[in-house]
Amino acid sequence: MARSQNSFIKQQREKKKQKKKEEKLQKKQERKENSTGGSLDDMIAYVDEFGNITSTPPEEQEEKTSKKDNSANADNKRT
Repeated sequence: MARSQNSFIKQQREKKKQKKKEEKLQKKQERKENSTGGSLDDMIAYVDEFGNITSTPPEEQEEKTSKKDNSANADNKRT
């Protein structure tokens, strides 16, 4: 008698596990379909020369001038 009861309990436990697993997969799928963010462009942040975080990239002209200044300083150090 106890044997059949144990096997019945085991079967019920397995059914619960399977049902829980299916519900979890279903929730995961719903979250995946309804996600709004996650694109790389939305996650990128830039820091300006004052240390403030902005969502727009810095202007390219500023970078070119700083490179020229660095190369001029390097020339002065060599002489």
